[in-house]
Amino acid sequence: MSIEIARAHLDRFGRGGDIIESEESAATVDLAAAALGVTPAEIAKTISLYAADRTSAILVVAAGDAKIANPKFKAHFGVKARMLAAEDVEPMTAHAIGGVCPFGNPSSAEVWLDASLKRFDTVYPAAGGANTTIALTLGDLETISEARGWVDVTKLPEVG
Repeated sequence: MSIEIARAHLDRFGRGGDIIESEESAATVDLAAAALGVTPAEIAKTISLYAADRTSAILVVAAGDAKIANPKFKAHFGVKARMLAAEDVEPMTAHAIGGVCPFGNPSSAEVWLDASLKRFDTVYPAAGGANTTIALTLGDLETISEARGWVDVTKLPEVG
């Protein structure tokens, strides 16, 4: 069960008990934001994409209102941004759709944090289930996710 995988990972950092389980689904950015009473942008969504070899995943953790910018993604990773097919999500991330998170992933899955998150002090990534999340500062997210680093591969919605 992916919640237990995420909890075991978070336990290594003393944070497994901080998982927030809600009665409502938090499987989408909007549902998670509503369940937590925060803006959708504060939800740290994990976008699951194929690596160049298509046998492993690149997990980009981005603000809930951000979208992958294909030219930026290709410039950084050297491959066109392609979302994982539904049948590849769990084998490549250790989590089912709706609960994909940057915790407890296989070593072949590279976790990267996107610059879109830097607008916030605290963000809310999923924690392995469709109704679980955790509140983390950016520093804690960087440490606990064991991210490879920060990237700028998204675009934010235009205002106005």
